Amino acid sequence: MSTYEAWLEAQFAPDGRLGIPLPQFGMPWEKMNAVERAGVVERWELIRGRIPDAILAREAEIRRLLDELFEEEDFVRCCSLNAQIAEAASEIHDLQIWYRTQQDLEEENIKRHG
Repeated sequence: MSTYEAWLEAQFAPDGRLGIPLPQFGMPWEKMNAVERAGVVERWELIRGRIPDAILAREAEIRRLLDELFEEEDFVRCCSLNAQIAEAASEIHDLQIWYRTQQDLEEENIKRHG
């Protein structure tokens, strides 16, 4: 891996909750040169392209949990299932916000959504 590729990789940190790397710039956007900015945007577009599949997977999980909830009679288990459904819905919401974060990857926008 080249020094540039390593630098580019370091601009995105894995997010265990959402399952995708998110922007985490080591320097302000304004201080990046044109090549660095273009690389960051290109890398983000590759990551961003995986978001619809991540959303679909969580929607499928919600459907599975709802089916389980429909059959469940234990109140405590119902509460747990509801919490899991709410978390999956929250993740979908956050993924949708990140999906809308497009080529205007300015530090100000990243802070607002992160």
